[in-house]
Amino acid sequence: MEATPSSTLSLPKPIDISSDQLRFLNHHFPAQEDVLHKAPPLLAALRSQYSDLNSHLQALQTTLTQRTVSWIRLSSLAKTALHNLHISLQNLSLLTSQCGSGLKKLQRVLYTELPQLAREVLRIETIRSYLETTLQLEARVGDLEDAVFCFVNFRGGKMFSGMLSNSSDAGTKHEKLLQAIKALNDLEVLVDVMKLRPQWHHLLTSVDGRVDKTLAILRPQVFADHRSLLASLGWPPKLSTSQIESEKISGLPNPLVLMQGEKRKSYSNSFLALCALQHLQTRREKRQLNLLGQEVCMIQLWAIDELVSPIASRLEYHFSKWIDQPELIFALAHKTTRGFIAGVDDVLQPLIDKARLVNYSAKEAWVVAMVQLLSEFLAKRIFTDLAERYTDKQMKSEVIELWLHLVDLIVLFDKQMQSLVSSDVTLFLTESERVESLSGSISALMVFCKRPDWLKIWGKIEFKNACRKFKTDLKSERAWLVDEKHQDALQLDTEFEQFLLSTREDYRAPLIAESALRIAWEMVEKCQTMPSTLARIQFVRSTAVRFLWYFFKVLLLRCKETEIYPDNLDDDALVRLSGSVNAAKYVESKLRQWSDDVNLLEMKVAENDTSDREKDDSNEISFFREEIKSLSELATNWLLEIISVLLRQFETLSWEYVQKVKHYDQQLEGLTPVEVSAAMDIIISVDFVEPLDVLRSHLMLLRMRLNPKDFLDLWRSVSEGLDHFVSYSGIGCGIQPFDNRIKHFETDMQALFSVFQPFCVRPEAFFPRTIETIKLLKMNKGRR
Repeated sequence: MEATPSSTLSLPKPIDISSDQLRFLNHHFPAQEDVLHKAPPLLAALRSQYSDLNSHLQALQTTLTQRTVSWIRLSSLAKTALHNLHISLQNLSLLTSQCGSGLKKLQRVLYTELPQLAREVLRIETIRSYLETTLQLEARVGDLEDAVFCFVNFRGGKMFSGMLSNSSDAGTKHEKLLQAIKALNDLEVLVDVMKLRPQWHHLLTSVDGRVDKTLAILRPQVFADHRSLLASLGWPPKLSTSQIESEKISGLPNPLVLMQGEKRKSYSNSFLALCALQHLQTRREKRQLNLLGQEVCMIQLWAIDELVSPIASRLEYHFSKWIDQPELIFALAHKTTRGFIAGVDDVLQPLIDKARLVNYSAKEAWVVAMVQLLSEFLAKRIFTDLAERYTDKQMKSEVIELWLHLVDLIVLFDKQMQSLVSSDVTLFLTESERVESLSGSISALMVFCKRPDWLKIWGKIEFKNACRKFKTDLKSERAWLVDEKHQDALQLDTEFEQFLLSTREDYRAPLIAESALRIAWEMVEKCQTMPSTLARIQFVRSTAVRFLWYFFKVLLLRCKETEIYPDNLDDDALVRLSGSVNAAKYVESKLRQWSDDVNLLEMKVAENDTSDREKDDSNEISFFREEIKSLSELATNWLLEIISVLLRQFETLSWEYVQKVKHYDQQLEGLTPVEVSAAMDIIISVDFVEPLDVLRSHLMLLRMRLNPKDFLDLWRSVSEGLDHFVSYSGIGCGIQPFDNRIKHFETDMQALFSVFQPFCVRPEAFFPRTIETIKLLKMNKGRR
């Protein structure tokens, strides 16, 4: 039976089968006979998988339908909820519009009326606090005024009678004084609270006015009673002329030491009361100047000033007789201070400690008071007259001599005074306070701090005196000499040089440099005890610094007067310039060392703080910055001048040698054997011998005369200049590639290197261009 076309199974064309299908068939039917055996089971398996996948797809369709129905239901519920919310909001808006006036009223209460009420309550509270404070101040000021009134008017106004006959009355009046001091202290405590309310300054000013008037009544009475007590004790002891001349002041009986019983108790009470009153007065002054809380080292004590005051009148009587002998004035002041200082310290220091006065020393307060006494006398009776006579040209020389003598006496006196207290004050004060107190307050030079015109006169006198002494030293035959022992010690074959320079001998500087530094430093030291930092700055700038610039001009003039030319460079000129350069370098090093001094650093910082000039960007803080810069430039410029002359002289002397080397027809002419070293004999050009010999001679001289650091820079610069000269003079270009000429040129250069052999191990290392020229010539010769 013949098959119909419809029932005939047709296979797909191979081209229509995909790669995945093809791999599937190849995997299951690797051979043709496998189709009959494996096709039925594979078909059954595929139909089973198809059935499973179809069932899974129907399950997914069912789940999707259920989820869709659930979402539609939830969406309908959410829509309904939103609709209800919209209706509720509309209803709420309707209710709010009906109650709008009430809401506005609530907002007005919360944001307007309530803050106003709070401000009003605060204002009332402030007024209440102000009134309470005013009442408290009024009560305490009243207590102070009552206590002062009772103290001043108590039984005729004398707390201590001459014989202290009624100790009960004295004790009662002292109690009144203590009540006044307590009232003042309570008042200050309350006033301290008021500083938190600056708007009450009018009230504070009113209170301070009343308190000042009250204290103006209290203080004189307290001082009068204290002086009366001192007089009753026999203070001060009488100073007779015989005792002064025989130096028996230290043997005088000291009433403070001799006090016993009621006298000691009365004096102690008076001393403590005076210290308490001073403490409160100082506290008030600090507060009024807005300085409360800052630490201020107060040295002066009223009680000790009262000890010095009666002595002053007696000392001034003797001072007035010795106007023409100021050394006697200073001697008496020193003897008096030293004679009573032990008793003052033994009696008063325990009282100061009992009064709890921090950083107070009885010794120092006593010494400071005596120094002020002398300073005031000098200002009133001596310097005033000298300043007037200074304007008279006929009297100027005499005034200058007296002025300098007085300053020397003051400096010596200050050192003596500081030695009396330096051992004890260091135990009481910190480092900064120690420097301030000992170097500042204990100095009779304070007379110049109060009179800038006198400070200016003193500066002029010191500068002229310094120039006079310097000119005298400059006329000495040894002014520009250096110690010969240092020159003899230098050996030409030294392996190691001394580059850590510190002393004048290390720098090989002339004696005149040491003289200039000594004169300048003496002027710096003279003003170190001056209390005012700005006054010290002004004095040092007008004396020591000005004198240094004068010395710089002398150095510069000496250099300019030294004539050095390439065709006439003698050894004396090099020695003169070397001495000037060494002097400049030595002075520069000392100025750098001085700039590290604590006092000069403090002066420089203070000068920067008060200067109106633009501050330098440099971080260097040096009092002598401009002077150091000027000295460095002076030394550098003249070193360059020496280097330039040496190179030009070498170029001039070697001109013929260069010309001959450049010409081929002068190959071997003019050769002579010259012994260069002990190791070998080489032949160099005769025209090259003189420049090498002159260069060697000058370098050896400079090595002996110039300081090691600058000589190191000099010979290296000279070698660099010669290297440039040889490379760019065209010497190598004139040499043809023949053995003799290249070898001879190399020999000449080795001779040049040998000039620098005493200064380094491998001098050719400083001639890189010359070495490169020799290598190129040898290379060209090898190619030929």
